[in-house]
Amino acid sequence: MCGIVAYLGDKRAEPILIEGLKRLEYRGYDSAGIAVLNNSDLQLVRSAGRISDLEQRLGKAGLDGTVGIAHTRWATHGAPTEANAHPHLDHTGRIAIVHNGIIENFATLKTWLKGEGCRFFSDTDTEVIANLISHFFYNQVRGGAAAESSVEARLEQAVRLALGELEGTFGITVICRDKPDLLIAARRGSPLILGLGDGEYIIASDAAAIVQHTKQAIYLGDNEMVVVNRDGYRTSTIDNVAIKAKIEQIEYSLERIERAGFEHYMAKEIAEQPQTLADCLSGRLDLRNKEIHLGGISHLSREIVRARKLIITGCGTAWHAGLVAEYVIEQLAQLPTEVDYASEFRYRNPIIEDGSIMIVISQSGETIDTLAALREAKARGALTLGVVNSVGSTIARETDAGIYLHVGPEIGVASTKAFTGQLAVLSMLALYIARRRHMSQQRYESYIEALSKIPRQITTALEQTEHIRQVAQEYCHQENWLFLGRGYQFPVALEGALKLKEISYIHAEGLPAAEMKHGPIALITPEMPVVFIAPRCSQYEKQIGNLEEVKARGGKIIAVATEGDDRIKDYADQVFFVPDTLEELQPILTVIPLQLLAYHAAVARGHDVDKPRNLAKSVTVE
Repeated sequence: MCGIVAYLGDKRAEPILIEGLKRLEYRGYDSAGIAVLNNSDLQLVRSAGRISDLEQRLGKAGLDGTVGIAHTRWATHGAPTEANAHPHLDHTGRIAIVHNGIIENFATLKTWLKGEGCRFFSDTDTEVIANLISHFFYNQVRGGAAAESSVEARLEQAVRLALGELEGTFGITVICRDKPDLLIAARRGSPLILGLGDGEYIIASDAAAIVQHTKQAIYLGDNEMVVVNRDGYRTSTIDNVAIKAKIEQIEYSLERIERAGFEHYMAKEIAEQPQTLADCLSGRLDLRNKEIHLGGISHLSREIVRARKLIITGCGTAWHAGLVAEYVIEQLAQLPTEVDYASEFRYRNPIIEDGSIMIVISQSGETIDTLAALREAKARGALTLGVVNSVGSTIARETDAGIYLHVGPEIGVASTKAFTGQLAVLSMLALYIARRRHMSQQRYESYIEALSKIPRQITTALEQTEHIRQVAQEYCHQENWLFLGRGYQFPVALEGALKLKEISYIHAEGLPAAEMKHGPIALITPEMPVVFIAPRCSQYEKQIGNLEEVKARGGKIIAVATEGDDRIKDYADQVFFVPDTLEELQPILTVIPLQLLAYHAAVARGHDVDKPRNLAKSVTVE
């Protein structure tokens, strides 16, 4: 959840670290801090609140030094106060650490360390790591050598010993006054990337903090560690087995992570969807030969086509995409499919039979619950496929095969373009399987043609943004909303409700429209907004009946409908129209007005759209 950035080079570290924090602020923004080494002088500045608050603390003079670490926090252990902000020092004040993750046995370790004479000044689990490293470095890892050349080896070994005592997840970076030209970083569960510049190195939780300085990066794997000094870097496992790390190219440019004149990243990412969907489909939809090419899974095509069951897992928006995929895959490929919350999957006894394939969906590719579900499925013998956006991410590396979204970096905490990218990829996967199982070429071609039109159709849907803004302003003072849909649109109702909750803090429920009369209809009062996702489809007439039930009870109906549907105007107070397409592809279009509705409602209510309270973009802790 938190954002880590560290620097070693020949430039002043502070401005590079602060800029990196700003690019990582979507990962957490409860508090922030920075520690810089200037020779053997360790300077530490921390602040509760946003990075702008930290900058005010730093003042114009700033910190000198060319080695440093910094952190922006999403609070887990301990309130978001200055005392709990990272970096944390050991009790001697000589070792500084930043940490992303949760240490599950920190209470036991803290009690033991107190018995060894360590003092603690925060409520965090991170301070335990700093003092554990300190304990091994100053008390046990001396080996009789006092020469400066041995300090690096002793500190490295102290970090290894400390990490061996930890239960839980971590991404850490460590600096020490005793060796001011050294950075040590390690990860288990929480992502870390090493950027390789010209005589400089940047370690960060995300490539967004690196891309301004270099395109070359090493993605640390789980239980891996890197030691960086002025002469270069060494990668190994935490257990000290050397690793020849693969240098990869960061695939996007700095311009892709700028707001480009938009007030918020979310607004930019909603508006980008015609292009991001075109990028997602590019190279995969072969309109000339009427084929779908999915290179990332082609070497496993036989196993996939012969699968007996698909299990789809994800969290939040990714789970909603999985629900849509369940409808689409069972309809088109006639392959039994079930969808699980990733956070629940490994805590029950899931049945993984021969021929089961798990599809894991995650924008970041680092979602800890989804990663745990993936590992559980693999341990039980399932073939695993990843649908992720971030190249080089842990899920992308650990799945047997996968399909990248290619929608570009998503900075806004509320996912938008990643969701439509997930729907597009999963629809292509459904068609890829269906054609190889039973679908006729003629029907297959009709879906390919319809998919190719989706980017242009999204452009049409986006043209209603001003109308949607006016509707959002009219209803945003209402604190309770319902979102209703049938069939393919039920997951869209869930997604629309989630978007409204995430950024406008309005209580909203997404439900199957037919379930309304089995209890939730009791919630409907005059003036209550009820959003129906009701395009022309196989259940259209049933939706009209549900609309009538709400209208009879005075609810204010906002409908998402198909262009040219004049009938729905007789029931709805407001209508947002989307272009017509095949029923299985409609969710890619019907979600667009709901994204805009949530965005404009949040703006009208005066909220920070890109940094909603209590949330962070990438959930890397349980």
